[in-house]
This record gives sequence, structure tokens and C-alpha cells, in this order.
Amino acid sequence: MKFLISNDDGYFAPGIAQLADTLSRHGEVVVVAPERDRSGASNSLTLDRPLTVRKAANGFHYVNGTPTDCVHLAVTGFLDFRPDMIFSGVNHGPNMGDDTIYSGTVAAATEGFLLGIPSVAVSLAGYSGRHFASAGKVVDQLVTRCKASPFRQPVLLNVNVPDLPPESLGELKVTRLGRRHHAEPVIKSQNPRGETIYWVGPVGSAQDAGEGTDFATIAAGDISVTPLMLDLTAFGQLDGIHQWLHP
Repeated sequence: MKFLISNDDGYFAPGIAQLADTLSRHGEVVVVAPERDRSGASNSLTLDRPLTVRKAANGFHYVNGTPTDCVHLAVTGFLDFRPDMIFSGVNHGPNMGDDTIYSGTVAAATEGFLLGIPSVAVSLAGYSGRHFASAGKVVDQLVTRCKASPFRQPVLLNVNVPDLPPESLGELKVTRLGRRHHAEPVIKSQNPRGETIYWVGPVGSAQDAGEGTDFATIAAGDISVTPLMLDLTAFGQLDGIHQWLHP
């Protein structure tokens, strides 16, 4: 198999090294990742300047752009092959619930999915970053399963792995996205010039963390696998909006 790997933490992040090491046991691996941390970049594309691709000493390629840039550039012109699968991560921190909207990790996988390639976003759901090997174990399981039973059509999977030792991991469970409360207020302060500056506040607490959600699954020590879709059409409002426009 041939794999393209990207992330949003940057080409130097420990999670992407773990991902490359794991996938290299299953086939050919090419890493194309941002030159710096682009967490929260979502699905943004760079359209106002050209992009460059450089190669680091470890063989990874890095781009002066976003996670979406990396995958789009790689698949549509940089690579001399079409990847069988795209993996994004392993992100340092969870990407669950509403966080997936902002996540650069999920965005990189989303771009692969839009280009017709099965794509998987993988996140270590904890901030200590102690157990990237656990995420590697899960990726190994997923690829082994893909090789035995390939996807019949492109899929987009969002995988969150508890930050626990490999032997302490629970089961692989198919989940739905939970929901959060509104984000906390921005943090206001002043810079040395006396200007008011704002930091985006922390995420809110989970509002919907019931059974079957990614939040509940991670809290139980299990691995969350959420299939995602991209059609944002509010089908339940079509008739209502039509009547509003044409009373």
C-alpha cells in the first residue's frame, strides 16, 4: 500500500513520527506536513501566495501552508503516485465533538476524502502526550483491517485514542460526535504598547456526552471511531425556507 501522511502540529511533531513508523511496516510512506504548528487552521487553503515544499533531514517534506494545502498539493501535483490511503496525525490532543469543525488534523483528512481517497484523522485524546505508541497500535489495527477488507468507496474517519498505555486500551467503538457548550469568553489583556489584545478562550465543557458519543467512549478508556460526512444541507429546513421566501 502507498500512504500519504500529514498533520496540523508540524512535520517535527512526535505524533507524525509515530504515524510514519507504524505505516512504514505496511507499505510506502510519504510525509507532507506544515512547516509549523497550524492547529485550528480548519479547511483553509492558501490562495494569496505560492507554496514551497522542502525536505527535512528525516526525509519528511514540509510546506509553508496549512494542513489542507499539504494534502491538496501532494495529491494534485507533488506526488508521482496516488495514495491508497491518507492518514492525518497523530494529533497531540483530542478532536471530538464540535472541535472537528476547527481541527486542522481533521481538515487534512477531509481534503483527502474530497479528492476521493479513504482518509483517517487520528488524535491522542490527552495532553500529556505520553502514549503515542497507543495511537500507533490502533493505526496498525485499522490498516491491517483495511488490507483484509478494503473500503468499497472513500470514507472519512475521525479516530480518537485515549492517552493510556497500549495494554490499557479498551475496545474499538463506532461513535457519533458529541456536542459542547459554548466556548469560554475570550481572555483580554494588554501588550507592551498598551494595546488591547485578545486570546481565544478554552473550549466549553461537553453538552452532549451521552452513550455512543466520542466523549463518552474516550472517558471509558475505549477508542472512538467516528465516520464523518460533509453535506451541510439542512434538509429539514428546505420546505420552511421555501415557504419563507415564497409566502
